[in-house]
Amino acid sequence: MRVAQLHQLAAEMGLTGTEKLRRPELINLIREARVASGTAPKRGRKPKRQQTEGFQPVRVLAEKSDDSVEAKGGEAEVVSPRDSKPRENGHERPVRGRGRGRRRASAPAGAPHSQDEDRPAVQIDVKAELQAKRKASGTNDSSDNTQNENKQSVKREDGTEQSGSRGRRRDKVESLDEIALPEEHSTNGHDDDDERGTRRRRGRDRNNNRRDRNNNRRGRNSDRNNDRDESDNEDKSADDRNDNLVPVAGILDVRDNHAFIRTSGYLPGLNDIYVTLGQVRRWGLRSGDAIQGAVRPTVEGERPRQKYNALVRLDSINGMDAEQAQERVEFSKLVPLYPNEQLRLETTAKAITPRVIDLFAPIGKGQRGLIVSPPKAGKTIVLQQIANAITVNNPEVHLMVVLVDERPEEVTDMQRTVRGEVIASTFDRPASDHTTVAELAIERAKRLVELGQDVVVLLDSITRLGRAYNLAAPASGRILSGGVDASALYPPKRFFGAARNIEGGGSLTILATALIETGSKMDEVIFEEFKGTGNMELRLSRQLADKRIFPAVDINSSGTRREEALFEAQELKILWSLRRVLGALETQEAAELVLSRLKDTNSNMEFLMTVAKNSPVAE
Repeated sequence: MRVAQLHQLAAEMGLTGTEKLRRPELINLIREARVASGTAPKRGRKPKRQQTEGFQPVRVLAEKSDDSVEAKGGEAEVVSPRDSKPRENGHERPVRGRGRGRRRASAPAGAPHSQDEDRPAVQIDVKAELQAKRKASGTNDSSDNTQNENKQSVKREDGTEQSGSRGRRRDKVESLDEIALPEEHSTNGHDDDDERGTRRRRGRDRNNNRRDRNNNRRGRNSDRNNDRDESDNEDKSADDRNDNLVPVAGILDVRDNHAFIRTSGYLPGLNDIYVTLGQVRRWGLRSGDAIQGAVRPTVEGERPRQKYNALVRLDSINGMDAEQAQERVEFSKLVPLYPNEQLRLETTAKAITPRVIDLFAPIGKGQRGLIVSPPKAGKTIVLQQIANAITVNNPEVHLMVVLVDERPEEVTDMQRTVRGEVIASTFDRPASDHTTVAELAIERAKRLVELGQDVVVLLDSITRLGRAYNLAAPASGRILSGGVDASALYPPKRFFGAARNIEGGGSLTILATALIETGSKMDEVIFEEFKGTGNMELRLSRQLADKRIFPAVDINSSGTRREEALFEAQELKILWSLRRVLGALETQEAAELVLSRLKDTNSNMEFLMTVAKNSPVAE
């Protein structure tokens, strides 16, 4: 039974002061009350008489005498376990418990309510009994002995009453048969042990929970401390690694979805530095910028997270700070003009090729020139002499020589003879490398022009660059004569069209070679596309080259547009008179005449003075 049911049972039995008692004490008290009433409960018996609320007798023995008890009412005798003496004069002796005080309980025993006052009752002082119980021995053995004595006294009393009242009629009264109490062998000691064990288990559980919470707190604190230590270590290691950053430099190549700093030239390499597009937007980076920064060093034995090392710190952009670089004007917004300043190529008296170019096909800053040459006409030698002359006479000019689809030995020769930046992609490389080199080179030239510098780009050759774009570019479906895709010629035109003289300072000069008489229809189509785009043309003759007349320049077919902006008026008058004389001659005769006179003079000025003296038209 539960504690609430035991409290209700005690209240029905007339026991008071049981509100603060525990379950074992309530069970013992109810048992003692039953023993004090003189009978034990009979289970399995249905009630025959109606009981009044507030009292249920434990055991009632009705006498069979006619004068003392009737069938429906009478006095019920309650037998005390400690007092088995017969009653005298109809008065009951109070039941004495183990304590000092006396206990009495009064309640009706199945009679009408009007007869309750005349009926004897047994009163039990619960508090006095509880105090006496606590003062008595607390061991389980004493309580068991007491219960055994009570049981034996009850049995003796029952035997005495049964032997003395054989002639009496037993009144069958309701004895709380429906209430199931614990078995008789369940002692208070066992219940107390169970209660103590339960309390101990609860205490252990609470202690375990506290320990678990404390351990969890300590674990969380240790985790936080470990996280702080790890973050501190990471910060320290990051600081250490920032202190040990490796400086890098290269040309920035910005693509659609990525950007790289080419550290080994203009072609992709394994040592390239990765740059995020966010960094490109934040710092205003452009393709072709010369980037100087720093990266974290790679630890030996450590597997890198990415294939390429990422840029950590940006130091300069084209020699400027990031704030200054963002104020640059875009190349497409610069104003182009005709060339108005000549690039003098004359160096020595024996360098005939630069002297011929200065007289008949002058090159100005911002010139867009084509060197039209058949195979084996000496175009590579002409490019080398032009490059050397520019570096000698114009050291302020940034020279870039771009070799596309050329022979490796020519690249080596150009690198050794030209004091400038040589960018090459030999014919044994794929077409995509040719286009990558050309695009990045022209973007680099544009960035320098934005800074106000004069840049000269020598391209060899634009015909082979057009072939590379024809192979690398996706097919548009429109094919021109010779198998040239219509969209393949736009990138070379964009390359060649970047040459211009900038208003306010800076210029981009491009001299590109174009192949003719190769027997390929594609080369003819490419040349025809670029023929009208340049403002300067230097044509070489295969006939002169076969006769070993060098430089094999076709003087009558070579020239520059708006040459009056490059020459002085007196020089221009003499040159025009000379051209009228040479125009009446054949290509070979004109070349031989000019070359013989140039070899006899030490400079072009002396040559022009000689022409002016001997030519009557000049006067």
